[in-house]
Amino acid sequence: MIEEIAPTRPRLQVSCIQFEPRIGAVDANVARASELVRAAAATGSRLIVLPELANTGYVFDTTEEARSLAEPVPDGPSCRAWLALAAELGVHIVAGIAERAGDALFNSAVVAGPEGFIGVYRKSHLWHRENVFFEKGDLGFPVFETALGKIGVAICYDGWFPETFRQLALGGAEIVCVPTNWVPMPDQPAGEAAMANILHRAAAHSNGIFIACADRVGVERGQPFEGQSLIIDAKGWTLAGPASKDRPETVTAVIDLAEAGRKDLNEFNNVLRDRRTDVYG
Repeated sequence: MIEEIAPTRPRLQVSCIQFEPRIGAVDANVARASELVRAAAATGSRLIVLPELANTGYVFDTTEEARSLAEPVPDGPSCRAWLALAAELGVHIVAGIAERAGDALFNSAVVAGPEGFIGVYRKSHLWHRENVFFEKGDLGFPVFETALGKIGVAICYDGWFPETFRQLALGGAEIVCVPTNWVPMPDQPAGEAAMANILHRAAAHSNGIFIACADRVGVERGQPFEGQSLIIDAKGWTLAGPASKDRPETVTAVIDLAEAGRKDLNEFNNVLRDRRTDVYG
């Protein structure tokens, strides 16, 4: 009898780019992000994550300002620039963008690959004044089949909901890319890690998936951001980061996506198989 050998998968280098977009400076933001993507690709990264609303900045004054900066996907100039960059460098890019779809605005993320546009995710859970400018996402939690593996996307406040990562894990996601603009939480003790880091590590452990979070830094129209971008393995341990709270920085890790398929904790327990759907209600 010939023993079957499980196929191996190449290890994947992932980078999360933490930088400071400037509100309204779309061309400059895309140019700066592209420089940083090039630098990450030059080190061998093939999956590169940019922050939430990386092309526009975050703190809009009015709906009119948000509308003036939003673009159609995938035909807007920012998306075209990232598509061209992904094709040129042979990488996959997940980037936050303000999307205009007809009369609706969405806080979205595009997934671009060497072969072109892969898909878009629209943020499901809106934070604070995002509710003034954006519609809630209407695409659910898609999992994108790529040459690298199965990629899910969540954006910032989505990470506060266990259902986000459970849905993506049940959909087969091996890694979830999180473009984000984390802000300090109310009553956050000095010196504590960002609440988001705790939540995302728990989500990775509870679902057996890798999670790659790219935050921004700086203060925009009085709003400070948390930084602390990180990459988490499928057991919930930090592989890279957390980055600093206040400096641009790229965090990078080499991962084996096959580990995301091994959700066993021991010979009896598997984090997805053990779910008691008969008693959850």
